[in-house]
Amino acid sequence: MLKMDATKGRGRMKPGSVLAAAAVSLAVAAGLSACQSVQGFSQPSLVRVIDASYIAPAVNIYVENTLFAGNVGEGYISGYGTVSPSINAPVKVTQTQGGASLVTANVTLKAGAQHSVFLTDNGATPTEYTVTVLEDAQSPAASGHSSFRFLNQAPRTGALDVYIIPAGTTLANTIPVCTDLAVGATCGYVSFASQSVTMVIVPTGQTTPKYTSTALALTGGEVRTVVVVDSQLTSDPPVSVVIAKDVD
Repeated sequence: MLKMDATKGRGRMKPGSVLAAAAVSLAVAAGLSACQSVQGFSQPSLVRVIDASYIAPAVNIYVENTLFAGNVGEGYISGYGTVSPSINAPVKVTQTQGGASLVTANVTLKAGAQHSVFLTDNGATPTEYTVTVLEDAQSPAASGHSSFRFLNQAPRTGALDVYIIPAGTTLANTIPVCTDLAVGATCGYVSFASQSVTMVIVPTGQTTPKYTSTALALTGGEVRTVVVVDSQLTSDPPVSVVIAKDVD
């Protein structure tokens, strides 16, 4: 009597094929999982705070209810911290002693971007302040170049012209990198060839410097934000600057 093989004629899978199919299934599953993770991931927003107010007392600065700077004064620049991105992020500045609120604002903080939150004087009254938020560069300047951005927060001085003067050159022979920079306005980022330079700031249309920096030895790749503010105690110079390193 003939015996029939119950598996004969059916497509049996060899052991090697079984392993290959399992590997493909795992790879597909892992790929789907990875895609789902990427799609569901939200990059944080990077934030630093800069106190450029000479009128304000010692302050605490909060971003999204997180203390970013405590008991700080004019010239303070924090490192970058992370917060959740938001189109309506609360910023609050309080007096360190007593906790009285000095100014509040709601700002946009983008995912994956770097931002600077500036505290400055508004120039109208000695007890009113302004919060300004700028998005910062995240990449170095081009090879052999430096990039500077300027923010005018000097209401007593008014609109400004900014010069970057190469060593061995005079103001009279230099073209301004920013002209008629109004109070509250921003100029830049302005890119120029890296070298030893002096930064000179004058009221718009004038040639008498209101601020002259020491020599800046620039080697390439530097990105800076320069905040111009009215001097608190001196009339000569009538303005000073706060320089923040965006990228080195």
